[in-house]
Parts: sequence; structure tokens; C-alpha cells
Amino acid sequence: MAKELKELTSRSVNYSQWYQDLVIKAELAENSAVRGCMVIRPYGYAIWEKMQRVLDDMFKETGHVNAYFPLLIPKSFLSKEAQHVEGFAKECAVVTHYRLKNNPDGAGVVVDPAAKLEEELIIRPTSETIIWNTYRNWIQSYRDLPILINQWANVMRWEMRTRLFLRTAEFLWQEGHTAHATREEAIEETLKMQGVYATFAEKYMAMPVIKGVKSESERFAGAEDTYTIEAMMQDGKALQAGTSHFLGQNFGKAFDVTFIDKNGKSEYAWATSWGLSTRMIGALIMCHSDDNGLVLPPLLAPIQVVIVPIYKNEEQLAAISERVNKIVKNLKAMGISVKYDDADNKKPGWKFAEYELKGVPVRLAMGGRDLEHNTVEVMRRDKLEKETVSCVKIEEYIKELLDDIQQNIYQKAYDFRASHIISVDSYDEFKERIEDGLFILAHWDGTPETEELIKNDTKATIRCIPLEGDKAPGKCMVTGKPSAQRVLFARAY
Repeated sequence: MAKELKELTSRSVNYSQWYQDLVIKAELAENSAVRGCMVIRPYGYAIWEKMQRVLDDMFKETGHVNAYFPLLIPKSFLSKEAQHVEGFAKECAVVTHYRLKNNPDGAGVVVDPAAKLEEELIIRPTSETIIWNTYRNWIQSYRDLPILINQWANVMRWEMRTRLFLRTAEFLWQEGHTAHATREEAIEETLKMQGVYATFAEKYMAMPVIKGVKSESERFAGAEDTYTIEAMMQDGKALQAGTSHFLGQNFGKAFDVTFIDKNGKSEYAWATSWGLSTRMIGALIMCHSDDNGLVLPPLLAPIQVVIVPIYKNEEQLAAISERVNKIVKNLKAMGISVKYDDADNKKPGWKFAEYELKGVPVRLAMGGRDLEHNTVEVMRRDKLEKETVSCVKIEEYIKELLDDIQQNIYQKAYDFRASHIISVDSYDEFKERIEDGLFILAHWDGTPETEELIKNDTKATIRCIPLEGDKAPGKCMVTGKPSAQRVLFARAY
């Protein structure tokens, strides 16, 4: 394990390679035999399960329920909303046949040409079309609204350049799809779910985010407005961490979803959609981890506490285990996930390195001297600091320590972002400072032409128009034309 750690590329040498190394060595995921698709390994999936559990509870607290819709979408459905199909057309995987047959020459199997589908099916890149075609059957009156549904699913977008968790051809996510009687209700829903994502990111992921609305060119295909949360990674790049879309009546009109309102008038339903995916595991890694491995916030760590015995013989191990098992029982009763690793196939030093690599927030070690003095060695992963603590009320100590680690990880990320975000007024300064890996707040004239020019010149994009902060008008740094407020620029994943 020590050798494996030495092979973990330093962030300062090659941040991208450090990320790839860490995903593989911490056994989170690996590339599969299918181009662009990943295998999520048990430890990585355990993180996703914790994210799911928290988010699912948050969704249900806001009145949403779960359902499931088909993986395959008739091609004609994607043709019904012009912007939507244009946005996803280049990423769609298409099913054309429904049967294989043995190759006549005996070499494996081939597609049976006689089994061609009458209409091709699209493996869902997102589910608005199939869901709104279904909602047409569910909605007749304002009394049927709102519909507040979430789906946990996989989607496929045929990405050409992939990176584990951050961008893969297939990924896991949740997608919310809601229908409303009025524009105001739908906008309220869109903003509410953006707030849910922001709370999840900051409270559970310990990752500070900026809430904003996307520029027209960065909107979700088929949306009137896209609201986003943007996070800063340790290399200064932005990562879009979650989006919530106000879809207006676009999908209601495309799929003829009408209802009779309170005044007896026929109206098209108003729509929202919102999603968050396994790329958040990538965000978790890049926001907090270090050259020694993962740093996981306790609220999302699969194992919050690991205990390693250090012993000379079986008799001593038995005595340590007796004491440790009481601690384990008490910690579990407090809702803390704990592992007692008394396996004899690895030395304590190897275990220490492994759990450090995997980001376990707290490590306890108990040896013969600790047994004698009723103490335990405590090591916190976020600071790599050790201290010897009495076993008396050790459980309360650990609970408070986990809370402190969660807060410290957030504060460290917040302070890093605060030191890497600036305001500039001239385009020359912008082009110079964007090279430093910064978030830059600058004025923009609101035109897609200026936005495209900046992107082509600097590879920086408008991450969002912030909902909070400096709202003072000014002049565009490029054209000198009036600007309503500063917008957030950054290079991004």
C-alpha cells in the first residue's frame, strides 16, 4: 500500500492524472469493456448510496414521489420539441433491431436483418419526452396538478471524451419531472429544487456553491431558464453540480398536455425538470481530497470510523477486542458507521495507509499500552493529526469530532474559493487572470456573440448569472455596452 501511495500523482504535478489515479487506487470506479462506460466499484457505489439516501429524503420532504419510466424512447417523441432534439441529437444511442442470429459462417452472432424495428428507439439521454407523453394521460383538470415525480435511473449520452464519474457515456442520476397549473408555481418549484441541491452540496458534501441562472446559450435544451449550482474544484475549474430547469409550456404543447383550469378554460401544463448525477462523486473527490488520497465529509463517508488493533499475541487481541466491541456497539447505537478491522492478513501500517487513501474520516488504533491506560489513539483524516484520548466517553468525543471534521472540510473549501474569486473590469486583465485558475466576476453585454468570442479567446464560459451578490450595473469588459450585473466566468469540467 505504501508503494501504491507513492504512485499517486501529486496534484501540483498533474491534477488530471492525480484524479484518475485516485479514482482507481481508492477503488471507486474503473473503465469497463464498453467504450466510455465505467464500472462503479462497491466503495464508490456506497458513496452514491449515501447521496441517494439523503437526496431521496429531501425530495420526499418537499412532496415528491418516485416512479420509473422506460429506458427506450420512440424516435418520434424526440422530434416533437425542436430545441430538445437539437440539443441531444448528437449524443443519442439508437436501437434499430430486436434480434440476433447465429452467423451462417459459424463465427458468433450477427444482427438479424429481418428483425428491423418499424420505429427506432432511443436509449434515454433524459426522460422529458417519454414522461410528458405519459402525463397527457394523467392530466385532465387542475385538480390533477401538481404532479411531483422523481426517477432514479441511468441515462446514456454518447460522449466522445470521457473521464470517470465526470463524463461517461452511461451514468446514474435522478431526474425530477413536475407539472403545474401556473407559470408561478412552476418557477417556484424550479427555484425550490435549486435550493435543495445547494443545501445538499453545502451541508452534506461540505462543498460551497454559487447559485445562479444560465445564459441562453448554456441552458438545457428545451428550457426557458436553467438554474444551476456551480462549485470550484482545487484546480480552480468550475463544475456544474446540479441544475433545475423551468421548461415553461414547451413540453405541454409538444405533447398536447392540457387541463381545464379553475375558470373552465383549457390550458397547457407548465413543466420543470431537475437532475443531479454520479458526477457529484467526482466533485467530492476534486473539492476535498489531497496527495494522500480521498478526504470524505463524514456525512457521506461509507465508513465514518475505523478501529485497528495493534497486538503481540492472540490473548492481547482478545482483550483489545472486548474493549473495542463495546465502543463499536455504542457508536452504532448513535448512528455512526464503524468498522473494526481485526483481520490478520494485513499489518496495521498497511491498514492505516489503506484507510487514509480511502478517506475514512476518523481512525482509532488500540495497542497494549492503550489497553493498560484505557486510552485510544485517534487520527482525523482531514488534518492528518493524531492524539491519545481516554476511552471514557470516547463515543461522545468521536461524535463531536465528526461534526468538527465536516465543518472544517467545508470551511477549507470555502476559504479556498474566497481566495480564488475576483472581479475584473478590463478584457486584457480578464485574459491574463483567467490563466491563474480563478472564478472571475465581470460585466457582459448579454449577447451570445460576445459570450462566444470570450469562449473562443480564453476557453472560459459563463458559469451563471449569480442570484446573489453584486447586482450593480456596469459596462461590458469587451464591448463597453451596458451590462445589467456581473456574471461568473470560469474554465469548467
